[in-house]
Amino acid sequence: MNKGRFHSPKQQGPAVNERIRAKSVRVISEKGDMLGVFNTDEAIKLAFEKGLDLVEVSPNASPPVCKIIDYGKYKYQVQKKTS
Repeated sequence: MNKGRFHSPKQQGPAVNERIRAKSVRVISEKGDMLGVFNTDEAIKLAFEKGLDLVEVSPNASPPVCKIIDYGKYKYQVQKKTS
């Protein structure tokens, strides 16, 4: 039995909403327009006001790039592309 620290399973897919760890992110609107660099909390609030999710699409950029989209629809489109 492993008595070490508990490790949660690795998350599949991009970071969404509160799972985004960066302090600030570059935000792209649902229409594809560049909105600018926001504090992550402000960006999440902006997405929720529109009834959508903030999804990290480019985590290795500086700052990470996030897009305001419907995450359920995004997952469906990605799944459709891979099958």
